[in-house]
Amino acid sequence: MKKLIIVAGTGFLGQVLVNHFKDKFEEIIILTRGNSETKDGILYVKWNAKTFTGWEKKLENTDLLINLAGKSVDCRYTEANKKEILDSRIESTRILNLAVLNCQNPPKHWMNSSTSTIYRHSLDKQMDEVDGEIGDDFSMNIAKSWEKTFFETETPYTKKTALRTSIVLGKNGGAFLPLKNLTRLGFGGKQGKGNQFISWIHEKDFARAVEFIYEKEMTGVANIVSPKPIRNALFMQTLRKSLGVPTGIPIGEKLLKLGAKIIGTETELVLKSRNVIPKRLVESDFEFEFRTLEKALENLK
Repeated sequence: MKKLIIVAGTGFLGQVLVNHFKDKFEEIIILTRGNSETKDGILYVKWNAKTFTGWEKKLENTDLLINLAGKSVDCRYTEANKKEILDSRIESTRILNLAVLNCQNPPKHWMNSSTSTIYRHSLDKQMDEVDGEIGDDFSMNIAKSWEKTFFETETPYTKKTALRTSIVLGKNGGAFLPLKNLTRLGFGGKQGKGNQFISWIHEKDFARAVEFIYEKEMTGVANIVSPKPIRNALFMQTLRKSLGVPTGIPIGEKLLKLGAKIIGTETELVLKSRNVIPKRLVESDFEFEFRTLEKALENLK
């Protein structure tokens, strides 16, 4: 029996993976902060991401372990929130490393969330896994610490892959719904200067990429993004066209900062230029189902 464990799998990406893998694995277990229960054939096991409480025994004989744990960065970067963003990633990854080492029959492959935000703001250079330039600010340092914690513990019998994921566009979560609503309200113009790049991926291709990495036994780091980053102004124009909205009011940086403060988030989420490409996936002949933004949006709208 093939066995899949998804850590923190009750959110948007977790459910995307569950829907994709439900007919490919005989046993699916989700580690959650919620109550332990069995629902729709899936076992939910309570964990606290910090200590062993019995959940660690479930890791035995696992084919694929996927860790999605970490506080959302869609918040204000107060000192308290910054500490929680870091701690939630480091603590969960660290305790999983210990659990894997303690297994008699450890997971065959462990994929840990990371982020394409690890690369510097780039208007000039496409960032891949080999030549990508990693920067130095709060978000990039979080990503560096996260990956360091993941890889610094050697797990001889468990392959490891860090998934450097960017914006995932999906019907039931991620960035698509708020952008769609904003555009329909008439605010679907460029954000800031509009020249910043957006690296994105359709939810189906995200799940398919995870499966591909598992099947090909790819280890190390992998950028989980579509092949062609797109500038913000063109992204919003394409979204307006897809939704049949003729015009969109642009939102300048000052207004973005005010709006971000009001709704409790940071402008980095829309102003940073994530110019990231999936070199390893492309060179391994991964076939994207949604290579263009037009095709992705047509499927999602």
